[in-house]
Amino acid sequence: MSETETKATKASVESVPRGQLIDSEGAADRVARLSALLEQHRGERHVVALQDYPDPDAISAALAYQLIGERFDIKADIMYEGAISHQENLALVRLLDIELIRYNDEIRLSDYHHSVFLDNQGTTTALTERLELAGVTPLIIIDHHEPQGIIQAVYTDIRPLSATATMLVEYLQGGLARVEPGRPESERLGTALMHGLRSETDGLIRAREEDFIAAAYLSKFVNDELLRSVLRVNRTRAVMEVVLSALSRRTINNGYSFAGIGFIRLDDRDAIPQAADFLLTEENVHTAIVYGIVSGPRESLMGSLRTAKVTLDVDHFLKDALGMDARGRYYGGGRHGAGGFEIPIGFLQAADDEQTRQLKWQVYHRQVERMLLDKIGALHAERSAKAAREAERNGTNGNGGQE
Repeated sequence: MSETETKATKASVESVPRGQLIDSEGAADRVARLSALLEQHRGERHVVALQDYPDPDAISAALAYQLIGERFDIKADIMYEGAISHQENLALVRLLDIELIRYNDEIRLSDYHHSVFLDNQGTTTALTERLELAGVTPLIIIDHHEPQGIIQAVYTDIRPLSATATMLVEYLQGGLARVEPGRPESERLGTALMHGLRSETDGLIRAREEDFIAAAYLSKFVNDELLRSVLRVNRTRAVMEVVLSALSRRTINNGYSFAGIGFIRLDDRDAIPQAADFLLTEENVHTAIVYGIVSGPRESLMGSLRTAKVTLDVDHFLKDALGMDARGRYYGGGRHGAGGFEIPIGFLQAADDEQTRQLKWQVYHRQVERMLLDKIGALHAERSAKAAREAERNGTNGNGGQE
């Protein structure tokens, strides 16, 4: 779509101001706005850009958008660039036969009219820049994380809810798709959304009123046996080894458990948050952070944070601790109880001999560890203690005078 056509479309959809945060409107108003926008784009082809490592919330939300798009003759492809490695995510995709496209250089992104970002705002997917270069402009953002401000779309629905799945259920309840008991497509979608909702709320333990309302609606469509099959998938040996590595390498400081686990394969990337979940179960630990360098086409240091500390603002904690890159994009972020971060290795990725690899890990591990320790005040305490020891050794009171 040309720039002139895009501007004309935006002007015609007056009910959907560019970049507006729709967090104070009623559900009926949101449904009407999205319906009006999709009607304006009837018959188009959209790409749903998921985070590089899609989770159940993102996958199920994308499946819901596909079904919504069908009502408007919109063909929506679900795309990601990284990998799906968590055993439950693999089971979800395979058992429910969800078609996801892994990006490769042979795909012509310019064939799409617009992009749609669900459960992310362009900060956790490499597709953001690729789509921008291809001239594919963002049409829709629906996400439950804190606003990132990196991209703008014609329609933006960003609300501090527990799950994006809950947000998509609202649109389904508003009649934007045909969802009926007994229909295979509805059963498939209901099962996926229920899993996405459960995964974001610790099995509904952290669910709020709107999540329970969504779950009650989905209960009419869920295939209980399929959902149980997804949930009872066993952990792989590789995941168990990562958990063991985190357990053996952890250090605990003031209730925070830190574990740098070295290099791991791209296919085992989802073992990192599972290891953080495990470390959080230790006595006297309220927050667990696990990180390692994930080998792959785009080598990065990736980490996950899990916390039981109610007063810890995960999004602010990670953004403040790790900062941002030269483009102004934060390395980390999160929501209530969970977060993650990714720091590209960049130029040093080419250093792949064993000695250089170990030096590379030592540099990144030390830097990340010090930044996190500084954030919780441990480095200040360490420096103060060191200064006190020096003062005692020199026979001073710490302020330059004699005792």
